[in-house]
Amino acid sequence: MPAGRDRRTVAGIVLAAGASRRMGRNKMLLRLDGETLVRRAARRALAAGLEPVIAVLGHDAESVRAELADLPIDVVINPAFAGPTSTSLHAGLRHIQAEAAATVVLLADMVRVTEGMLRQIADALIRGDALVVAARYDGVVAPPFGFHRSVFSDLLSATGDGVGKSLATRHGSRTIFLDWQRETLADVDTPEDYDRLTLA
Repeated sequence: MPAGRDRRTVAGIVLAAGASRRMGRNKMLLRLDGETLVRRAARRALAAGLEPVIAVLGHDAESVRAELADLPIDVVINPAFAGPTSTSLHAGLRHIQAEAAATVVLLADMVRVTEGMLRQIADALIRGDALVVAARYDGVVAPPFGFHRSVFSDLLSATGDGVGKSLATRHGSRTIFLDWQRETLADVDTPEDYDRLTLA
């Protein structure tokens, strides 16, 4: 392990605050394999050993919170959930305590992301000298992302969508890309996306 890089915990931030406009109903409450999307994401973050796991909620927050009530996670409410994803990222980052050396950020609607993938990102942050660890799917850079604590200030000063991808590019040689199959990139934004998953 490189000098200065320790084995403190890696937090998890589950982004689950959006208004689900294209879905027409709250997609966090849709079920896949017997559980809601938000619970599925939070449970996988826990199984990956991320600590603490922070779920950032916004739209219909109390209904979504009820799906997480028995899980050992922290819930943060983003009142600006109708804005860009950076508002939810900032809400989660501000909740991370000093003992966390890094964080892994995942989207609750990317239902094919596994605990093994999350664990690989966390391990790459802790064992190496990367500032950013980014998922790459057949050349497409997308969540989940891992960030070392030293770049939290960069994240908090960035606004808009696509902050993780921008930071991965910005830090160039200090970014590690982990490659997975293109189909793993699937997310659930529309009724058609959901139908493809449930009818597969």
